[in-house]
Amino acid sequence: MEQRTVLLVLLAILIVSTMGLYLIVKWISRYLGLSKEKERVSRFVTSSDSSQTAETGKKADRFENLLSSGFREKLNKSLGRISSEITRQKLSSAYWPITDTEFILSRYVGTILAFILGLFITGSILGGLFLATLALMLPPIILDLAISNRQRKFSNQLLDVLILIKGAVQAGYGLMQALDLAVNEIQAPASEEFSRVIREVRLGLTLENALTNLSKRMDNDDLYIVVTAIIINTQVGGNLSVVLESTISTIRSRMQIMAEIRSLTSYSRLVANILTLTPIFAAIGLYVISRDYFEPVKTSLIAQIGLGMALLMVLMGNLWLRRMTDIKV
Repeated sequence: MEQRTVLLVLLAILIVSTMGLYLIVKWISRYLGLSKEKERVSRFVTSSDSSQTAETGKKADRFENLLSSGFREKLNKSLGRISSEITRQKLSSAYWPITDTEFILSRYVGTILAFILGLFITGSILGGLFLATLALMLPPIILDLAISNRQRKFSNQLLDVLILIKGAVQAGYGLMQALDLAVNEIQAPASEEFSRVIREVRLGLTLENALTNLSKRMDNDDLYIVVTAIIINTQVGGNLSVVLESTISTIRSRMQIMAEIRSLTSYSRLVANILTLTPIFAAIGLYVISRDYFEPVKTSLIAQIGLGMALLMVLMGNLWLRRMTDIKV
């Protein structure tokens, strides 16, 4: 027992030390200056009359070579086979500053460490498998939640951005100038995403491709309507302000219908949450009242399988009820 405790403490110290070292390196690389990629982009996006920024970029280049850039480049090249286009697209949508290879590698390493930790804590392979399963499933779930949160914020800002762009176009601005104005006036994430569009156009992509990339990242039906209207207008010609006005009117109507649907389906979502949380709160109450009630779970394989199946059925029921109330407009 004492040997297991010592190994557990050493493992915890190793994990905490690794995380601390990673956070320190990340903090220093972020605040010391520009990275190589940012310096290359700044040649085209920002003005070239800032010698101080260029000098800071050079210092950061040397630091990146010593700490992260060289190692990360070798790591990504050596493990390029596990790269995934879907994961790369998701990381871009979430605006996370890591590559798909690093994400997949950290996920697998975390799964192995979680299995070892669960094995030492519970002394059972099932405990290790349980923690390993959680470590394997949590990163994609957190990534999807980050994407959904970012897309929801972008959707809430989209109408304001369109109104601002339409006003700028009516005042005589070009489309790129209007986008630049929106980047300066609107907060993140809309400013970051439209800043990407401007950067991609300045680096050689066509406006159509840059807007299409934006539509793929945000996966928003209203944005798809806007992008399609702008692309058709640039190909066919016409009054862009009139096109934007019509698009804004369409989006307002869609938002009104979606608000009505959410109001009508609010009761169903409440019921889904109550039915999901009721067995969890009941289990917590039983544990507080009688702690011996869950003792068979520690020793009986049948009880462990039954508890796992119960949790799985609760989650499936919640997802099923949410799917029923997910009405597309």
